[in-house]
Amino acid sequence: MSVTIRPERAGDEAAIHRVTEAAFTDHPHSEGTEPAIVDALRAYGDLTLSLVAELDATIVGHVAYSPAELSNGEGGWLALGPISVVPERQGQGIGRALVEAGAVALREAGASGVVLLGDPALYARFGFVRDTPLHIDGPLAQYFQVLPFSDAIPTAHVSFAKAFRLARPKNR
Repeated sequence: MSVTIRPERAGDEAAIHRVTEAAFTDHPHSEGTEPAIVDALRAYGDLTLSLVAELDATIVGHVAYSPAELSNGEGGWLALGPISVVPERQGQGIGRALVEAGAVALREAGASGVVLLGDPALYARFGFVRDTPLHIDGPLAQYFQVLPFSDAIPTAHVSFAKAFRLARPKNR
């Protein structure tokens, strides 16, 4: 199996929507908003980095990175998510390849680091850490994690792009 990771191109939008929808259908922690979030990030111009995974010329995975807003005004931080792999290809390293390619691209672009909401046991494998000076409030705070690209982690509250607040699930 040879998976290619590449930036999103014009014309990939429908396939990315389908992959994201398939990946989160019946997911126990999903409200069904993930495809709408990706579409809204793109529409609002907040899709800073969008990578797809292709297998045999078919998109089988996707990861979105958008600006994270820090309460201290510091820039350079991005939020990872949603990340999606079609169900029949999950567990084959495609998600890992997407996360790692995104981290490399963002480091090379001079980003300060990445934040996300996700399973701490899963994302610790990529170097994400919890309980840092960067934080969010509320019931999801236990899932908030940081991947700094240097030793400097600022003290600040993090807000995600407006697409995460405005996206609504489609009727299922």
